[in-house]
Amino acid sequence: MTSSITNRIVAHALLILGIVIVAFPIYYVFVASTHSLKEILTPPLPLIPGSQFLHNYYEAIFGGVQKIGGVSAARLLYNTTVVGLCVAVGKIAISILSAYAIVFFRFPFRMTFFWMIFITLMLPVEVRILPTYKVMVQLHLIDTFGGLILPLIASATATLLFRQFFMTIPAELVEAARVDGAGPWRFFFDILLPLSKTNIAALFVILFIYGWTQYLWPLLVTNSNDMNTIIIGLKKMISFADADTQWHLVMVTCILAILPPILVVVLMQRWFVKGLVESEK
Repeated sequence: MTSSITNRIVAHALLILGIVIVAFPIYYVFVASTHSLKEILTPPLPLIPGSQFLHNYYEAIFGGVQKIGGVSAARLLYNTTVVGLCVAVGKIAISILSAYAIVFFRFPFRMTFFWMIFITLMLPVEVRILPTYKVMVQLHLIDTFGGLILPLIASATATLLFRQFFMTIPAELVEAARVDGAGPWRFFFDILLPLSKTNIAALFVILFIYGWTQYLWPLLVTNSNDMNTIIIGLKKMISFADADTQWHLVMVTCILAILPPILVVVLMQRWFVKGLVESEK
């Protein structure tokens, strides 16, 4: 009994220590976002929030940041949200339809197409990025949402995951749907989609964060500050000289960049975990 209590105390202590290690930098950034630039540049920075919370957040969200041409954090958040949502939804839509066709339809070179999709996992991003950029230039999609989103909405990983799940669907279920007169689209919408909702939720969380944190591709395909994502905006806001950097606005933007992925994970945590660990369908 004593050993069990000791193990539980040790486990909770380690868990709390891990939370503190992970959360303290975020708390430190939040504290810095509530102080003036002068207070941030004057060490040591206090560990309690300051009095500039409303002023700093209002200035960043609505006032604009000089280092990125006066573009506001609200515009950066809008751009990044559009990219993150469209990339996640696009990847899931294309992947689930691709997996559906590969598993439930019989057509020539079916497995050849699957392996061609699968092989793209072995190609590093750097190998594909220059020809992709050339295509975007030829299609006049530089500095557009289309240029930011379209090259990122195909996912071999999601196709593979949906295929593996669809292969666990009993053949009797497919035959019963066929006997009941369900066509391909009805079978897809009425049977496969409801069965796949936990997988879709888990993939949505992962793919949204993937789209939200993109850096290299948005850096290449955007020239205008108005089309920057929040990650690119953060990089542009930071100068080599501390005195030239509006650190209070940088910290505010950091917090704003962190919040949406955290909210997505927290709000969809139950579905996310269920989609990763559920084995019985």
